Amino acid sequence: MPRHLRNQRSHHVARAVALLVVGVLALVASGGAAAYLDFKHQIGVSDVSGLVQGPTPSPADPDDPFTGRSLNILVLGTDLRGGENTEIAGAGDGGMRSDTTMLVHISGDRKRIEVVSIPRDSLVDIPSCKLPDGTESGATYGMFNGAFTIGGGAEEDLTYAAACTISAVQTLTGVPVTNHMVVKMDGVVDVVDALGGVRMCLPEPLVQDPDYGRFELPAGEQTLDGRQAIGYLRARHGTGLGLEVGSDLTRIERQQAFVDALVRQVLHQNVVTSSPRLYRTIRAILQAISADPGLADPAALAGLAYSIRNIDPAKIVFTELPVVAAPSDPNRVVWTEDATAIWERLAADEPPPGHETPSPSTSAGGGGASGEPSGGASGSSGGSGTGEDGGPTPSNTPESSPSPSLLPGVCAD
Repeated sequence: MPRHLRNQRSHHVARAVALLVVGVLALVASGGAAAYLDFKHQIGVSDVSGLVQGPTPSPADPDDPFTGRSLNILVLGTDLRGGENTEIAGAGDGGMRSDTTMLVHISGDRKRIEVVSIPRDSLVDIPSCKLPDGTESGATYGMFNGAFTIGGGAEEDLTYAAACTISAVQTLTGVPVTNHMVVKMDGVVDVVDALGGVRMCLPEPLVQDPDYGRFELPAGEQTLDGRQAIGYLRARHGTGLGLEVGSDLTRIERQQAFVDALVRQVLHQNVVTSSPRLYRTIRAILQAISADPGLADPAALAGLAYSIRNIDPAKIVFTELPVVAAPSDPNRVVWTEDATAIWERLAADEPPPGHETPSPSTSAGGGGASGEPSGGASGSSGGSGTGEDGGPTPSNTPESSPSPSLLPGVCAD
C-alpha cells in the first residue's frame, strides 16, 4: 500500500481513538457507577495466570497497572463458528483458530505504537500447553494459528487458547506479553449495528462462493448492517472485488477499505457527542472482546487510551514480519533472520528504524534520525499463505491484487 495512504489511515484511526476515549471518559463521568458497572459486566475476563510459558513481564502497580511501563498487547481474532457465524462464514473444517494475530507495542513514554502482524500460516515450534481438561499437550511443529486450537482443546476454551498462543509468542520471540485480548468473530455485527451501519460504495457486485456460505452484495452505494459487514469482511472466494483470486492479500485490501469507511462514519456521525449512540457503541465493543483482568477493567482501559491520545499519527507504525516460503511446503511461510531484530527491539522498548528521536542536526530537515521523512507503516512480507479453510493461497504479489479502479471505498460526500 502506498505510504501516503497508510499515513492517512493511521491519522484517521488516531483521531477516532482520541475522540472515542474522550467520549468514554465523559460518559463514565456523567453516568457514574451505573455506567461503569454496566461496561465492566460486558467484558469477558480471560485470566491466563499460571498457564503461560516464556519471559515474565515486570510486575504492574495494582492501583495503576499501565503507568511507567511499556506494553506488549497480543490481539487475537478468532474464527470460532456458531449460530449466525456458521451461516455467514460456512461450517469450516472443525476447531477454532486465531484468524488474526497482532502484537501491539506501546512505548513506556506513550509516544509511539508499533503493531507487528504474525502470519497465521507461519511454521513454528509450538511449546507444550496446559489444557482445559487438566492435561498438557506435547510440543509440536506446525502452523502458528494451531496454538490457539491446541490450547482451546475439545472445550474450545478461549482462555486456554489465548494462553497457548501467548506461550508460543513468548518462547519464539523473547518478548514478554503484558496483556492480551481475544476479539470474537461475531462481535463486529453489534458494533456496526450500534453505529447504524457503515456506508460504502462498491464498484461491482460481490458474490461469495456458496461452499463458503451464501453471501452477496450489489454494486453501488449502500449501508452495510452488521450481518452484511461480517460477510463482506470474511469473503475470500467467489466473484467480484478480487474474490476470483482467492487471496488473503485482496481480502486485506477490502478489509482496509471497510476500516476507512467505518472510521469516517465515527468521525462524521457525532458518535462521541451523542450519548445514547456512544453508549451503545462502547457496549457493543466491550461485548466483542475477552481480555486479561487488566484490560477488562473499563477505568484502566480508559486511562490507557487517554494516555495515548496525543500520539503523533506518524509514530503509529505497522510492521509486517519478514517471511519466506517454507522449504517443506510452499503454501506455508517461515520467519527470516531479520525477524530477530524486530523482537529484540520490542523487548528493549526501542523505536523502529527511521523513527528514532531526531537529533538537533536532523530535526531541522523535518526527517527522522535516518533522514527518512516521518511515515506510517514499515516493512512488507512475501511468500504464500492459506485461508481459513487451510487451503493454499496464491502468492501475495502485486499480480494478485485487483485493479485500483475495482477496489471498494468510502462514498463521496
